[in-house]
Amino acid sequence: MNAPTFKSSPLDVERIRQDFPILKLQVNDKPLVYLDNAASSQMPQQVIDRIVRYQTTQHANIHRAVHYLSETATHEYEIARRTLQKFINAKEDREIIFTSGTTEAINLVMHGYGRKFIKAGDEIILTTLEHHSNIVPWQMLCEETGAKIRVVPINDAGELDIDVYESLFNERTKFVGVVHISNALGTINPVKEMIAFAHARGVPVLVDGAQAAPHLKVDVQELDCDFYAYSGHKLCGPTGIGMLYGKAKHLEAMQPYKGGGDMILSVTFEKTTYNTIPFKFEAGTPPIMAAIGLGAAIDYLQTIGLDNIAAHEHALLAYATAQINDMPGVGIIGTAKNKASVISFAIDGVHPHDIGSLLNQEGVAVRTGHHCAQPVMNRYRVPATSRASFAFYNTMAEVDALIAGIRVVQKVFA
Repeated sequence: MNAPTFKSSPLDVERIRQDFPILKLQVNDKPLVYLDNAASSQMPQQVIDRIVRYQTTQHANIHRAVHYLSETATHEYEIARRTLQKFINAKEDREIIFTSGTTEAINLVMHGYGRKFIKAGDEIILTTLEHHSNIVPWQMLCEETGAKIRVVPINDAGELDIDVYESLFNERTKFVGVVHISNALGTINPVKEMIAFAHARGVPVLVDGAQAAPHLKVDVQELDCDFYAYSGHKLCGPTGIGMLYGKAKHLEAMQPYKGGGDMILSVTFEKTTYNTIPFKFEAGTPPIMAAIGLGAAIDYLQTIGLDNIAAHEHALLAYATAQINDMPGVGIIGTAKNKASVISFAIDGVHPHDIGSLLNQEGVAVRTGHHCAQPVMNRYRVPATSRASFAFYNTMAEVDALIAGIRVVQKVFA
């Protein structure tokens, strides 16, 4: 069977690729084929230039002085916050908290909301698809408080069993944490419907959007989620920066996650008065350069268009899926009807790490391992998978290179 014809893309991908210096690299004397975007995306020159401009003409500490550079840096930092607000359609910019990434954002909610409002005997609903960063913090809370975790299972396709999800709710249910898109399988979860069901029972919901924000339009007011988190480095931005969105009513009721400078209004040895949101949760000198870089990355993505990005990546996914399905001895793990541009696969008789090493010799970069989602691996009774994840700057030719690399792996292990 021949591979299907690649649908025309709404993007001028070859021109877009010129924005990414790293894509010109050669690996093992072959063109780099970077298919590890679910782990971290690459950064365009426009974002690099914005970071350099900040460091060379605008850098100072913020919120602390009245001199030119401090006021300039503060202004640019807060512009970045408003950029993030508009990107996910938050109601107010004070609902946007800069964090070091999705992991810190979830930990902030666990410490600030969970430790204050979740008690012994309460229950937290999570799903089998969660990244470890949306499992471990809640386990820590349960160990501390005596609360319990209830888990929504998945079917063979990697889709949540929504009937079981709904059946888990009872008078003890106090919180839900759900990933928007599975980093291991690419499954897009029906989070809007899940949020509505939880809210009808008075239960708040946190959404891990690390894999969704780079690939889908996210509107937190439409979703009506209570918290939403994502990381900058998966959005063509710098590492060490991310965002927590929280409804203002929750953020105002939460206790601070960290104490220090800028998160206070007044301090004596007898009493500290905390600052207003979002500053209550941004103790110390923040990652100013990274925040401004993330704002620039979002500006860049919006010039391309999230709808255009989604259409191109869906076409890549369909093209790659059809070819892999036509390969004897290769199986895709996770075949949900509603998927993002992630393919986890296995080759009969070959360990994923060997697959990754041999593909690397062909210049193809994929992720191998459990993807910080060991419950997913346990569900499929595998220790690990190989994962190819596509971005808007990937091409049909790069999918072909992946397929050719898989054939090399099969030949070596024949």
